[in-house]
Amino acid sequence: MRAVSDKPVLVTGGAGFIGSNLADRLAAQGRKVRIFDALSRDGVERNLEWLTNRHGDLIEVEIADLRDEQRLRSAVRGSEGIFHFAAQVAVTTSMTDPVLDFEVNIASTFRLLEAVRELTPQAPVIFASTNKVYGDLEDIAFQTTERGCHPADADLARDGVSESRPLDFHTPYGCSKGAADQYVLDYARSYGLRAAVLRMSCIYGQRQLGTEDQGWVAHFLIRALKGETITLFGDGEQVRDICDVADTCDAYLAAYDRIDAISGRAFNWGGGPDNAISLLSLLKEIGTITGEMPKIAFAESRPGDQRWFVADTSAADRALGLNPRKPWKQGVRDLSQWLMENRTPAEEERIVAPRQVAVL
Repeated sequence: MRAVSDKPVLVTGGAGFIGSNLADRLAAQGRKVRIFDALSRDGVERNLEWLTNRHGDLIEVEIADLRDEQRLRSAVRGSEGIFHFAAQVAVTTSMTDPVLDFEVNIASTFRLLEAVRELTPQAPVIFASTNKVYGDLEDIAFQTTERGCHPADADLARDGVSESRPLDFHTPYGCSKGAADQYVLDYARSYGLRAAVLRMSCIYGQRQLGTEDQGWVAHFLIRALKGETITLFGDGEQVRDICDVADTCDAYLAAYDRIDAISGRAFNWGGGPDNAISLLSLLKEIGTITGEMPKIAFAESRPGDQRWFVADTSAADRALGLNPRKPWKQGVRDLSQWLMENRTPAEEERIVAPRQVAVL
């Protein structure tokens, strides 16, 4: 990481899952961190409390909505750099409230870029995008194996989706995040902003407050530990590459460090082919961890749900100098342990401790 500055690093959505983990890493380096978060997601105030207890005055908190332009500009002013995580994050919410989705994901990102351009044009901007910018991948022929759904094309199945894949925005969420993604890249091209994009696959790990709409790895674990039924939308053979949040923070910090070399570029990011699993495979592993197969119900597939997505992370690995990701079985066990150790008193009464199982 570059030399410590007197200026704070702005982390929008800094009380959220990835944002709080990244803020912790920045503060551990002695950096001032400015958290900008509306605290709109249940439970994130616990993440904020954790950060302030750990790092004290290094954490500066601005509880505000991205749509509040005056407060957003104030937060940008004087910042050394910006990690932009704050967003409307659920496809389902975008379908029921596309106006909210547009205002938070496109309009607010545009206003943030304008604020950077006017107030602190040298500040690096790293934007959290999504694999949903590639749409439903409906042109790909798939086959189902014992490992779940995979492309019939052996090269694509082996390597994953690269950045050369054409963009294809589906659902309001895909459109809003995709448009914001393109604005960030164009502000680097048109105005010389030092900005880059990480198009994320499925990230999991400590401090994740997973729900049925977003954060499915933690959601499955939370439901299983409580003995509650997990609903699978579709047949459960959908495949994703999952990535531990610690590895993801490594990628964001490396992008920040190397911004002058990567400005104007977008990278696909996730666990890669070595960490590609089906939903049913994860549930079987959770059953191994807890000693009991989770209860499962099935429902119709939801709009915008890709049958398969695995990120080809080779471009990011080369450009950012990254190490191989944590193996997914170890990561899921680590998350299970974290959930057990950080349950609330109300959860304490409902969660049954998993039996100890050796990591294979």
